[in-house]
Amino acid sequence: MAQWNQLQQLETRYLEQLYHLYSDSFPMELRQFLAPWIESQDWAYAANKESHATLVFHNLLGEIDQQYSRFLQENNVLYQHNLRRIKQHLQSTYLEKPMEIARIVARCIWEEQRLLQNATTTAQDGTAAHPSGTVVTEKQQILEHNLQDIRKRVQDMEQKMKMLENLQDDFDFNYKTLKKLSQDMNGNSQAAATRQKMSQLEQMLSALDQLRRQIVTEMAGLLSAMDFVQKNLTDDELADWKRRQQIACIGGPPNICLDRLETWITSLAESQLQIRQQIKKLEELQQKVSYKGDPIIQHRPALEEKIVDLFRSLMKSAFVVERQPCMPMHPDRPLVIKTGVQFTNKVRLLVKFPELNYQLKIKVIIDKSRKFNILGTNTKVMNMEESNNGSLSAEFKHLASLIVTEELHLITFETEVYHQGLKIDLETHSLPVVVISNICQMPNAWASILWYNMLTNHPKNVNFFTKPPVGTWDQVAEVLSWQFSSTTKRGLNIEQLTTLAEKLLGPSVNYSGCQITWAKFCKENMAGKGFSFWVWLDNIIDLVKKYILALWNEGYIMGFISKERERAILSPKPPGTFLLRFSESSKEGGITFTWVEKDIRKTQIQSVEPYTKQQLNSMSFAEIIMGYKIMDATNILVSPLVYLFPEIPKEEAFGKYCRPEAAPEEAPGGDPYSSDVPVSPCPCVPVSPCLCVSVCPWRQVEVVKLLEGRVQPNPDVSLCDWKGFCTLG
Repeated sequence: MAQWNQLQQLETRYLEQLYHLYSDSFPMELRQFLAPWIESQDWAYAANKESHATLVFHNLLGEIDQQYSRFLQENNVLYQHNLRRIKQHLQSTYLEKPMEIARIVARCIWEEQRLLQNATTTAQDGTAAHPSGTVVTEKQQILEHNLQDIRKRVQDMEQKMKMLENLQDDFDFNYKTLKKLSQDMNGNSQAAATRQKMSQLEQMLSALDQLRRQIVTEMAGLLSAMDFVQKNLTDDELADWKRRQQIACIGGPPNICLDRLETWITSLAESQLQIRQQIKKLEELQQKVSYKGDPIIQHRPALEEKIVDLFRSLMKSAFVVERQPCMPMHPDRPLVIKTGVQFTNKVRLLVKFPELNYQLKIKVIIDKSRKFNILGTNTKVMNMEESNNGSLSAEFKHLASLIVTEELHLITFETEVYHQGLKIDLETHSLPVVVISNICQMPNAWASILWYNMLTNHPKNVNFFTKPPVGTWDQVAEVLSWQFSSTTKRGLNIEQLTTLAEKLLGPSVNYSGCQITWAKFCKENMAGKGFSFWVWLDNIIDLVKKYILALWNEGYIMGFISKERERAILSPKPPGTFLLRFSESSKEGGITFTWVEKDIRKTQIQSVEPYTKQQLNSMSFAEIIMGYKIMDATNILVSPLVYLFPEIPKEEAFGKYCRPEAAPEEAPGGDPYSSDVPVSPCPCVPVSPCLCVSVCPWRQVEVVKLLEGRVQPNPDVSLCDWKGFCTLG
C-alpha cells in the first residue's frame, strides 16, 4: 500500500501530527494530488545534488501541469485554482534553489515514515492504541463479546447448579427411602424391593456423578476464560490507559475516560463472585452427599484457590490513581510539587460495588523510606459522592514541607478490602514526582518529568536519574511539539522542529534516530551560549503562553528558523516583507522581527533587538509591530514592516489585536514621539547624521529627540564610533 494511503488510516492523534508537517513551503494539497509520483522520487539525493534537484524540480512542475489538465477535464474549478497558486509559489520561491524544496520534501517523507513506524511499534508493544480506529473498535468488541460470554456461562452454570441440587435431593430422598424400606420389610419381598431401589439409586448416582464432573470441568474452563479476559483487561487495556496517562501528563493527547474500563472490570468481578458462590455451593453439596471418586472432593479446592487468586488480582489492579499529583496553579505541569503549596490527586477503585461505599479507608504515604511532613489528614474514606458518575473514589489535598532533593518521589495509597469473607490489601502509587522549594526550579523539574515519562513506562523507577538513558530525536521532537500543542492551538511543524534539531545536534540531512543525552537536553550549555537548550526553550514557551498566544495560534509566528533559512525565504520577497521569530540569544525568552530592505545595489535583511517579557508587559507585541518606525535617509520616520510573510498585509494580521488609542498619531497631545511609540532599537540605516543602532544602547525615541535637540545626551551612556555600533555627529 502506498505510504500516503497508509497515513490516511492512522488514528486521529497521528493525523494531527501529520497536519503539522505541511505548510505553505510544501502544501499538503500537493502531497495529496501527486502522492504516487512524489513517493517514487529520491528526494534525499536531490537535497544534496543540485543537478538532480533541478531535474526533479522541473519534473515536479510537469506533473503539476498534468494534474491541472485532469482537473480541467473534470471541471474542478477549486482544485484548478489551488494548483495554479501552488505552482506559482513554487516557481517564484524555488526556481533558483531547487535543493531547498528537495530538502523540505525529503524531511516530510521522512517524518511520515517516522509516524507510520511509531504507530506500528506502539501497536505491537501494546503501549498505545492501534494505528487504525477500526482495529481498536474490533478489539473492544471482542473484549465485550468475551465478557458477555462469561456472564452467559455463569448464568448457565447457575441453572446447572440448581439441576445438580435437585438431582442430589432426589437421590438423598430415595436413599433414605431405601434405608427405611430395608428396616420395615422382611424376606423375599424385601429383597426384591431393595434390588429395585438399589438399581434406581445406582442410576441416579451415575447421573449425579456425571453432572458433577460436567460442572467441575465447565467451571475450570470458565475460570480459564476469566483468566484470559482478565489479562486483556489488566495487562492490555489498563496498562494502555496508564501509558496514555503518562503521555497526557507531559502534554500528549488527552487520556480517555475510565468509565468504560470500570464497567468491564466490574462486570468481570461480579461474575467471579458468582462463580465463587457456586464453588461454595459445591462444597455444601459434597458435605451432604459424597462417594468414592467424587469429583468435587478432587477438584473443588483448586477451583476455590483459582477464583480467589483471580478476584484478589483483579481488585489489586483495579485500584488506580485517576488524577496524578498537580498544583492547581500549574495544571499544565503535573508531577511537580512545591513545598508549602497545596497539590491534589485522586484515586479510584474500578470495581463499582455499592456495598463498598464508605467502607474503604485510604492512607497516603510519600516515600515509605523517608519522612515527609504532610499537613492535614493523611487518610480519607472512599465514597461514591466524590465523583459525578458514582464511582468509588477519593480526592486528596496535601501540603508538603520537606528538604528538597533532586530525587524522584512516590506517593503511595493503601487500603484494605473486606468482602464476602476475603481480606485484600490494595496499594497503588502515583507516577514519580519532583519536589521543588522555589518556583524558579520549575523548568528543570519539568524537564525531569518530560525525560522520565518519555523514556520509561516503569512507574516506580525512582533511581532513573542515577544513569538517565538517552532519547532519540524522534521521541524528543514529539514531546517538544506537545509542549506547545497542549497549552496552545498549535504544535511545531517540520520546519520548526528541524531548527530545534540543529540547535541540539548540529546540521544534518536526517535526524531520525540521532541520540540526545539528558545532559545535552537540559544540563549542558548550548554552543556559544551561557544557558542550556531546555532553559532557552522553556522560557520561549512561557513567553508564548503569557504574551503572544493569540499571534501564535493564528500561525503568524514562524518562531524557530535558522538565519540561513530566514535569508533564503525573505530575499526574494518585496521590501517590507517581514517574519516573526524567537531570539536565539535571549535566555529569558525574546521575540523579534526581521524584514527585507532593497535598493539598486543589494538586498538587506534587517532585524530588531528581541523584545522580552519585561517590554511586552507594557505594550503588546501586535501594537509594537503596528507602531514600529525607523528613520529613513531623509530623516523621516517610516514603517519598514508592510507584509507578514508570505504576503499578509500588516494591518490585516495585527490590527485587530491593537487598541485604537495605541497608534502613535493618536497619542495624548499629538506628540508623535510620545512613549506610545515602540522603544525598540532602530535597525542599521544610513541617516544624516549617521546612526547605527542594530545593537545601540540608545532607544529609538531617545535618538530621535536627541537629533532634534529636544533632550540632552545621557552622560551615563557613552557613544562609540561607527565601528563600535553607534555614531552621532
